[in-house]
Amino acid sequence: MNNNHKDVFGAAATIVAYDEPHIAGAVVPPIFQNSLFTFSSFEEMAETYAGQKTRPVYSRGLNPTVRAFEEKVAALEGCDDALGFASGMAAISSAVLSVVRPGDRIVAVEHLYPDAFRFFEMVLRDLDITVDYVDGRDHAAVERAMPGARVLYLESPTSWMFHTHDLSALAAIARRHGAVSMIDNSWASPVFQNPARLGCDVVIHSASKYLGGHSDVVAGIVAGSSDFIARLRTHILPYLGGKLSAFEAWLLLRGLRTLPARMREHQRSALMIAQKLADHPETVALHHPGLAGPLPDGLNGTSGLFSFEFSPRINIPVFCNALRIFKIGVSWGGHESLVVPAQVTRVQTGGPNSALRFGVPEQLVRLHIGLENPDDQWSDLKQAIEASLR
Repeated sequence: MNNNHKDVFGAAATIVAYDEPHIAGAVVPPIFQNSLFTFSSFEEMAETYAGQKTRPVYSRGLNPTVRAFEEKVAALEGCDDALGFASGMAAISSAVLSVVRPGDRIVAVEHLYPDAFRFFEMVLRDLDITVDYVDGRDHAAVERAMPGARVLYLESPTSWMFHTHDLSALAAIARRHGAVSMIDNSWASPVFQNPARLGCDVVIHSASKYLGGHSDVVAGIVAGSSDFIARLRTHILPYLGGKLSAFEAWLLLRGLRTLPARMREHQRSALMIAQKLADHPETVALHHPGLAGPLPDGLNGTSGLFSFEFSPRINIPVFCNALRIFKIGVSWGGHESLVVPAQVTRVQTGGPNSALRFGVPEQLVRLHIGLENPDDQWSDLKQAIEASLR
């Protein structure tokens, strides 16, 4: 039993590590599929409610299986603590709403995850919270935008366009202006990037992606300092209610066991496919950090998600419909290869001129390279390209 963790409720008590050792020597931790946990006495209940003792009470706040997952992600990211949520968007919205208030301002890098962009445009603006978008590669532009901002919201690489950033420099800019730096690290996973070790305050994951890895769970997680996570657990999670279920946490613990091996395979296959697409005459632009020059400090590998832009000669709907191994579908990070055309994503509602402000070309296609044989993946892409020439 590990008693070195600070109390997530901010009291002097400690919180146990429920995954070590496993009950009865089991190699897989158990699922605590409980809604509530009873007390042995009136005194134990009184101590718990007074904050003198920390233990599970109700799974909306603390569950042993969920806690095991939280502790592992905190350790992987080099953070004090972490808190699981019911989805990546629950993690993003909870982290942001724990900091900003009406009248505040956020600075965000361009080309965000589309639903994060829509959350900023459709929800935060209704709360009188403004969001300014900047090119995170332009440090001078970020510096100019930061005065008065409460949050600097980052992705590296970014969604769709896959721009990489110097996270150490951006975190330092945020710190100088008294802002909280937050980053969605779903693309790289903790295997290839640890933003907290580069100075970022808060690290967010859509755990539905690589942390789960099997396309059978929807979840999110936020990692950061003990104080930040304690505030999330006491002020946000109980009342917004976006808690992670025990069964999904158990699936995520399973996914973490194979995360390094899966990330290496996604990287290997995606680099091969990206290079072949870069060399193809119908590709006019390729957006893959591994082929765009040296990776920035702190990014130690590349995952299976990237995008490319076809020439006008390619009929995008025909290309998508001709694919066999690649399935048409959102999300990513699982074993399967996926394709998403920007033509569809651009028309989703996100406020006035959202397609223009989202900044994604119409002929852009995003691929997730799964764990199938890369030679088979390329054969599928090649035949679909030939079938879609106008």
